[in-house]
Amino acid sequence: MSTTETKTVNSKVEQVDVNLDEIFNAAPTGADVLQDDSKKQNIFSRGTKSDISFLDPDASDATDIEKQIDEVTDEVKEETEVENTSEEKTEVKETTEENVEQILDSLDNIEDTETEEVKTKRGRKTISGISDVFNKLIKDEKIVPFDDDKTLDEYTAKDWEELIEANLEEKANQVRQETPKQFFNSLPQELQIAARYVADGGKDMKGLFSTLAQVEQTRELNVKKATDQERIITEYLGATGYGTQEEIQEEIEIWKDLGKLEQQASKFKPKLDKMQEKVVAQKLQEQELKKKQQEQASKAYMKNVYDTLKDGKLGDIKVDRKTQAMLYHGLVQPNYASVGGRNTNLLGHLLEKYQFVEPNYALISEALWLLQDPAGYKAKIMDKGAQKSVEKTVRKLKTEQANGGGTSSLGVEKANAEASRSSSKRKIKRQTNIFKRI
Repeated sequence: MSTTETKTVNSKVEQVDVNLDEIFNAAPTGADVLQDDSKKQNIFSRGTKSDISFLDPDASDATDIEKQIDEVTDEVKEETEVENTSEEKTEVKETTEENVEQILDSLDNIEDTETEEVKTKRGRKTISGISDVFNKLIKDEKIVPFDDDKTLDEYTAKDWEELIEANLEEKANQVRQETPKQFFNSLPQELQIAARYVADGGKDMKGLFSTLAQVEQTRELNVKKATDQERIITEYLGATGYGTQEEIQEEIEIWKDLGKLEQQASKFKPKLDKMQEKVVAQKLQEQELKKKQQEQASKAYMKNVYDTLKDGKLGDIKVDRKTQAMLYHGLVQPNYASVGGRNTNLLGHLLEKYQFVEPNYALISEALWLLQDPAGYKAKIMDKGAQKSVEKTVRKLKTEQANGGGTSSLGVEKANAEASRSSSKRKIKRQTNIFKRI
């Protein structure tokens, strides 16, 4: 039979004054809003007191009260720290404002000093000493001076700047002018000929390169080779009109039998080369002549357009200056890319535009009618204008008749109005002479 042991626990009760308002304070303080970095914990931080009341049952009540007191104390400390922090911030703010004011005052002083310096430096003053440097550069032909009568000693900073800019621009122009020439001279002779041909407006590039290829092949013929000897003699005699191919071949056989084939080929080779060069030169000359003819035709075209528009009239139609300028530039300036790849004027551009880009066949047909039969097109336009004028007159007469009422005309109404106006005029009685004989 087991026995039950009964242990008696003695509790010690103490009376402590506790302020419930401080413990259960509902209003948040500054510590509740601000985050205090000092509360952050790490492995070396000392934590809050551990609750070991379960080891001592007699002191459980007292421990709870002590915890409450500690919490109230911590809150008071936090409020004190917040107040100290705000005071420090206020002091820092005041110090910062004082520093800012000092900095602004110093900047104002600097700006005033700079303003005074700018005022003293206004105007174009001469720069001493630099004229000697530029004199040496001018003597060495590294700088080109202005063609005015102003001496270098009188130059201002603006004058030096303009002189340097002018020399830089002159150097750039020289480079732009010399570069194409240098590039052209560096090309092989065949490409130089082709470039000149294209510059003159040549289009038969296939024929040109075929001629150049023939010239190069003729130049490479070797008088020491038997096959080249016969070709040299054949081409030369054929070019000079010696005879038929059979006759030329007979001569070749005779010289071959006599052992003079190489001798004849050596004699004909320089002449044949010159003949081929003349062919190329003739082709270039023909193209140059075509270019001159095109330039003359272009000048005549521009002159004719100018003479047509200079009076400001196209037939019986007056043209204002704006339209006059538009027509002139639209006819003489090829500012628009054509469908074929070449540039064209405004007329060609509009014809292509309304045919292919933005088709408007009614407008194109009307333009073709005007170009093909100007008199017939204008007569049709005049008829249409006259018809519209008649319609307008008839419409006006009908409107007047409707406003007149009945069969009365505008003239009758006007006469009646004048008659009524004259009858209603005020009259003055004429005075009679009492001595007038009856």
